[in-house]
Amino acid sequence: MIKAIIIEDEERSREMLRDMLTEHFKNITVMALCKDVAEGKAAIEKFHPDLVFSDIELENSSAFEMLQQIDEIDFEVIFTTAYDKYAIQAIKFSALDYLLKPFSLADLSAALNHYQQKQNKKQSALQFDTLFHNLQNLQKNSKRIALPTSNGLAMIPLNEIIRCQAEVNYTNFFLSNKRKMVIAKTLKEFEELLNEYDFIRVHNSHLINLHHVVNYTRGEGGIITMSDGSEVDVSRRKKDEFLARLASI
Repeated sequence: MIKAIIIEDEERSREMLRDMLTEHFKNITVMALCKDVAEGKAAIEKFHPDLVFSDIELENSSAFEMLQQIDEIDFEVIFTTAYDKYAIQAIKFSALDYLLKPFSLADLSAALNHYQQKQNKKQSALQFDTLFHNLQNLQKNSKRIALPTSNGLAMIPLNEIIRCQAEVNYTNFFLSNKRKMVIAKTLKEFEELLNEYDFIRVHNSHLINLHHVVNYTRGEGGIITMSDGSEVDVSRRKKDEFLARLASI
């Protein structure tokens, strides 16, 4: 049985989520409904839940601030939130889960399926370390991203990523110090996540970190030389965008 806690400052939202869980997920027991940080922290310390559903913005505080007050995060969290670009980006970079309000039963079911597939408390602690680091470091080059590997998660600073290369449904990450990682996600997923952090897709198969560009040779599309000595073709249709982005950093 999965012990769950709901932390939500809107009474209707608290009760609606509780009802969805109790009616459709018989393996989940809701131990407490909490309306703010104080109640949420107390319930976590009392019930030692397996799973916490928490709105991000709570009365006079946030779920992030609450979690930083807890000595050991040995549970999973699914954040529930109205659209908040900054918070959602921080969550995605940490490979944590969230539900965007208003969410459906299908959305909730998908989040719970993902939770059951990845129950690993040590991994959760690393993810929250990355989340808190990114929240505290607003500079682009200070951020980290959690990359899923066969052994768990690797927390990689963005400034160590030189380029990413598509390989069917996988993405090869080429990092500083000649490291390489193969990640079981598509390049498109990383393009969407990294685009505003000075990464650009210059070719169907290549996403590059503009801060690692050391040379550009003009041509129909052109060729970029990266800091590790690798060369990347620029597609003709991406040439103007690449040059404009490069000039802007």
